Amino acid sequence: MGLTVAVQMDPIQNIRIAGDTTFALLLEAQRRGHSLIYYTPDRLSMQGRRVTARVERLTVQDVEGAHFTLTPPERIDLAEADVVLMRQDPPFDMAYITATHMLQRIHPETLVVNDPFEVRNAPEKLFVLDFPELMPPTLISRDKAEIEAFRLEHGTVAMKPLHGHGGAAVFKVTETDPNFGSMFDLFATTFREAWVIQRYLDRVTEGDKRIILVDGVAMGAVNRVPAANDIRSNMVRGGAASASELTEREREICATIGPELARRGLILVGIDVIDGHLTEINVTSPTGIRAIQRLGGPDLSVAVWDAIEARVAARKGI
Repeated sequence: MGLTVAVQMDPIQNIRIAGDTTFALLLEAQRRGHSLIYYTPDRLSMQGRRVTARVERLTVQDVEGAHFTLTPPERIDLAEADVVLMRQDPPFDMAYITATHMLQRIHPETLVVNDPFEVRNAPEKLFVLDFPELMPPTLISRDKAEIEAFRLEHGTVAMKPLHGHGGAAVFKVTETDPNFGSMFDLFATTFREAWVIQRYLDRVTEGDKRIILVDGVAMGAVNRVPAANDIRSNMVRGGAASASELTEREREICATIGPELARRGLILVGIDVIDGHLTEINVTSPTGIRAIQRLGGPDLSVAVWDAIEARVAARKGI
C-alpha cells in the first residue's frame, strides 16, 4: 500500500539526524514505498475549505550532511495526501494552535498524526493533570501567594513555563531560596500564561525516563541522566542516555493512561517519568525513537507506521 505522506516539520537541513524521531519516521515510510512530500509550517495556507501547502518532493538517506534531496516547490491541496505528519517542534503557541485548526479541516479523510484536535486539547503539562494520582504534587498558577503557599507545603520545587519545551527555563527553587522574588519577576515578565510548579524529585539525578507509547501501548524507553550541575535531563541540554527497561510502576502508569491516549487518536506519545512519577505527556512532537534504537532497542518507527497504515486501510476499506 503506497501512500502519499506529507511531513510538516522544521527546516530539514537543520535537523540532527542521529537523534531525530521525525527523520526515523521518514526513513521507515520511504522503506515501505511511501512517497514523501515536505513543507515547513509557514507554507501552510487555507482558503475557504481548502488547505494547501507549498511542498517539495523528498527523498532521505541515513547519511549525516547528505540526508535529504528535494525537488522544486509546488503547491498542492493537502486533501490529496493520505497522511500528514505534524512534526514541527513546540513552542505550543498561537502559531502551533492555528496549524492544528487548519489541519483539522482535512482530518481524518487525510490522517493527521497526531490528531490535531486532540493535540490542541491536550497541552502536555495540562493534559497530564488528568492523572493526578500518578504525579508528584503540581500547581499551575502565576499567583505569587499560591506559589509561596505551595513551596511552604512541599519544600523544594521545580518551576517551569507551562508551554516550554526541551528543558528551557526549568529551575530548582528551594523553600527559602533568596532568588525566588527575582525569578518570579522574570517569569511574570517573560510568560503571560500560568507556570508549572511541581514538588522537586531528588531522584531526578538517577534519570528522567522517556517512554514511547504507540496507540496507547508502551513500546520502549530510554533513561536520561542530567549532566553534572544541571537538573535537566533533556538530551539537547546535555543529558546522557542509557538503555532502560520498564519497572512495574512504569507499566502501571502506561496501563492507566494508554486507553485514553488510544481513544484520543494519539498514535505517537512520549511520557516522562521520574522516580515512578508521571511528569509530562508529550503529544506535539515526541522524541526518543532513534535513541532507543541506538541503545539496542527496537526501531519503534516500524510500530508507528504499522498503526498509521492500519488506520488508513480501515478508512479506505482495504
